[in-house]
Amino acid sequence: MSKGKLIVLEGIDGSGKSAQYRRLCARMEKDGIDYHHIVFPRYEKDSSALIRLYLGGSFGSHPGDVNAYAASVFFAADRYASFRDDWGRVYEQGGLILSDRYTTSNAVHQGSKLPEEQLPEFFSWLSDFEYGKLGLPEPDLVIYLDVDLKTSLARMKRRQEKTNTHADIHEKDVAYLERCLRTADRAADYYGWTRIPFMQHGVERDVDEKNGEIYRLIRRYLG
Repeated sequence: MSKGKLIVLEGIDGSGKSAQYRRLCARMEKDGIDYHHIVFPRYEKDSSALIRLYLGGSFGSHPGDVNAYAASVFFAADRYASFRDDWGRVYEQGGLILSDRYTTSNAVHQGSKLPEEQLPEFFSWLSDFEYGKLGLPEPDLVIYLDVDLKTSLARMKRRQEKTNTHADIHEKDVAYLERCLRTADRAADYYGWTRIPFMQHGVERDVDEKNGEIYRLIRRYLG
């Protein structure tokens, strides 16, 4: 039996990724598309313990206090556990997997800690580590939601006020988020991600209009 397909939605904090993911799930269910959905990190699982300590500031109050390679291992371990105890069998049996974040997030968030000239080496290491050494499936399609820093920060603030939550060490560091945007641009070029712009004709796009484009892209890919 041929292996399944893995479609990933990626974007920095405040890119609107979660809203788009929820809409995609609803559309797929309405259209009767059989799929399995996953969201990373899995904060409710034991496999995310190191992630929670890291983001909570136990290892330092700034993202750079934990180097890109070490932090990547924290997130990769959670993905490995999820593959083994959740969606791996579905994928191996030919199922469709829709993921909110994936190995792609390590490329963006951890790669941003490195000088730009070191990014190709890091991107190559990350692919070998997660896909080669750990044996996680490579995504068939990565949809990257572009955004600018001002919009990202405004959306995160609204979300925190709405949910009465506090920013983690990633979300607090504006300079880090700015580096994430630049790194995501490099990663999209390096890995060949499909970009979805958040502006059109100088105006921020409507969330449902943008979702329509993303859904049409997925349907074309699935044939």
